[in-house]
Amino acid sequence: MNPIEFDVSAADAGGRLDSVVASRTDVSRAVAARAIDAGDVTVDGDNKTRAHRVREGEHVVVAIALSAEPAGPLPEQIDVPVRYEDEWLLVVAKPAGLVVHPGPGHPGGTLVNALLARAGRPVGGDVGRPGIVHRLDSGTSGLMIVAKEAEAYATLAEMMLRHEVQRTYVALAEGLPDTTSGTIDAPLGRSPQHRKKIAVVAGGRDAVTKFRVVERLRECSLLEVKPETGRTHQIRVHLAAIGHAVLGDAVYGHDRKLARRLGLTRPFLHAAGLAFTHPVTGAAMTLEEPLSQDLETALASARSV
Repeated sequence: MNPIEFDVSAADAGGRLDSVVASRTDVSRAVAARAIDAGDVTVDGDNKTRAHRVREGEHVVVAIALSAEPAGPLPEQIDVPVRYEDEWLLVVAKPAGLVVHPGPGHPGGTLVNALLARAGRPVGGDVGRPGIVHRLDSGTSGLMIVAKEAEAYATLAEMMLRHEVQRTYVALAEGLPDTTSGTIDAPLGRSPQHRKKIAVVAGGRDAVTKFRVVERLRECSLLEVKPETGRTHQIRVHLAAIGHAVLGDAVYGHDRKLARRLGLTRPFLHAAGLAFTHPVTGAAMTLEEPLSQDLETALASARSV
């Protein structure tokens, strides 16, 4: 196949490389972005990032055939509380038990399926997870940002990479930490022993979690947790690594008896707060979400032990 080549026009000048490649090759922006990330797109002979702002006269070469993406998830009528919405984004309160996007074992019934049934549909990113700029584990409840417009998605994704979205979690952890606060700086990757689990491993991806003890109870502690990175299972693995796993965590936890006594059927982990700058308006955004009823009940039980 001959490569696709074009010179950046005056009309395209200043646009993002992924957006310009998408419009010139008639594919989605996500397809164009993946080609750029794979090194299959050059600008004046050099590889650039998807966010590169093109200049008039630059010569762009797309070395591979770009094909349209397969059909995405189908809309489904699933109730998901929305805490904020405008024309560019929305913030939802994801219930525990709801998977964020389709994947192996979960072809439907996800948050993405629910959002596709709304008038303000999610936009941006992979066709299988449109609008999703960060995720919560299935068993974790709380706040999530979802993009409704392509530029908003791109900006939010970059903000997440630069750690410019502050996420605050509440966790009920096993035992009593020796300190009132701390920072867990330990790389994470797939466990060599259990490939379905994440573990602290040498050579893993950088991961940093800060925590503060809010309340010391008899057998457990209520923590405020702020992850500075967004690795898979990060909070759960990091807290388990320091001996204070999230109560109710069937994968990484240890004190199953206490979790059962408290009536926990999922990890006591809740995304309670979001703080970020709006990607379009520049407004300071701060949202909070109270504990769900099951966690409130478990916490009351822990206080009465």
